[in-house]
Amino acid sequence: MSRLPYCRLAGLAFLVAFAICFAAPRSFAHDEHGTTFNASSGATIYYEVFGSGDATPLFVANGGPGFDHQYLHVSDAWDTLAQNRKIVMWDQRGTGQSGPLKPGETCTLADQINDLDALRAHLGYDKIDLLGHSWGGFLAMAYAARFPQHIERLVILDSAAPKWSDTLFLFHDVFPDVTAQEDANTFTADLNEKDSAAARDTNTALYESMLFYAPEHRDEFARKMANDEEYYNINRLVNEDVRRFDLNPEIAKYRFPVLVGCGRFDMNVAPLIAWNIHKAIPGSRFVVFSKSGHMPFFEEPDKFVAVMNAFLSGAPVPDAQ
Repeated sequence: MSRLPYCRLAGLAFLVAFAICFAAPRSFAHDEHGTTFNASSGATIYYEVFGSGDATPLFVANGGPGFDHQYLHVSDAWDTLAQNRKIVMWDQRGTGQSGPLKPGETCTLADQINDLDALRAHLGYDKIDLLGHSWGGFLAMAYAARFPQHIERLVILDSAAPKWSDTLFLFHDVFPDVTAQEDANTFTADLNEKDSAAARDTNTALYESMLFYAPEHRDEFARKMANDEEYYNINRLVNEDVRRFDLNPEIAKYRFPVLVGCGRFDMNVAPLIAWNIHKAIPGSRFVVFSKSGHMPFFEEPDKFVAVMNAFLSGAPVPDAQ
């Protein structure tokens, strides 16, 4: 998930699935038991830890900005990975069960980085494996640049570009009819009249309809994620801040193992972005999931698990194509 500003540079956020089409609540096989802690900044952060094993724990930064981590659980891939290691997920500040921002509380890239590091310290881990998906990929790259001493291995999956404005979206080229409707809804939403909220919800559904390789996966996601919430203010605040940064000089300094992956048919972030990230990071591994859009862990879970288990254990990474 990665949505640039909510308006139409949309792209790295993704999730409030088709709430206008389905009324069923979110339903996952995953049994979540999370809790909260207070980060050093005073922000309340909700997180869950699941799985077992002595391997380095895997922290998973979800997409957005402006969504919580629940969309990750449309796939059981994480529970399979958790058979060998602990998995840590959290709701980024201002989203989900972390609750709304407190009066005067900011939501910048630095805040997001420091929240993640506070969670790592709170759980008592010196080294972590870190996976960032979509906007979470940008956050993961930034965290790894700021705190490289805490990174064992890094996975950058269908990520935004290291320079936010370089992120390349294919929606207009492949779905011109859908994006034309989005543009009309954006006009309505920006008027801030009584039907603005409905226009935003409709756009979220349209956006998510373009994220998948297989129609059956699109429809399953919609059913499972109905009634989810997008936090537009968080999207706006993060977008306003991250545009200042260019991580390209920083990712070239990585000296830990890095895996860069993407779905072959990701319209949300063109695969070229993942390829360019791979080329910029010395010694990184590049993997393409040939029957996936923006979420390989959902559309090709078996291949995703095989690739992740291999990479995280230091074994040769199988070709996912």
